[in-house]
Amino acid sequence: MALSALHGLVPVRTGNEQIPCVEHDADLWFAQRPGELDLAKRLCQSCPLRAECLAAAIDRREPWGVWGGQIFVDGVVVARKRGPGRPPKTAAA
Repeated sequence: MALSALHGLVPVRTGNEQIPCVEHDADLWFAQRPGELDLAKRLCQSCPLRAECLAAAIDRREPWGVWGGQIFVDGVVVARKRGPGRPPKTAAA
C-alpha cells in the first residue's frame, strides 16, 4: 500500500507534528505478521493524532490495519492478530 492510500484517511493538522504513518512505510500499518503490527502500534503511541485517528477509523468502520494504535480485523478492534496460516483460536472442549 502506498502512502497515497492513507491520504485523506489520517487526520491532518497544521504544524510540525511528526506523524509515524507518514514517516514510515505505510505497508507496516497493514502488515500480516504480528511482530510488524506490534511495531506499528508502538510507533502510534507517540503520535499526536492517535486519538483522532482511532475515532475516525471507528467511524469509518475500518476493516483492517493499525489505526490510532489499535489493530482492526474485520472492522473490530482486537488485542492481537494471529499470523497467516494459523488455525482459528477455539475454546477447548
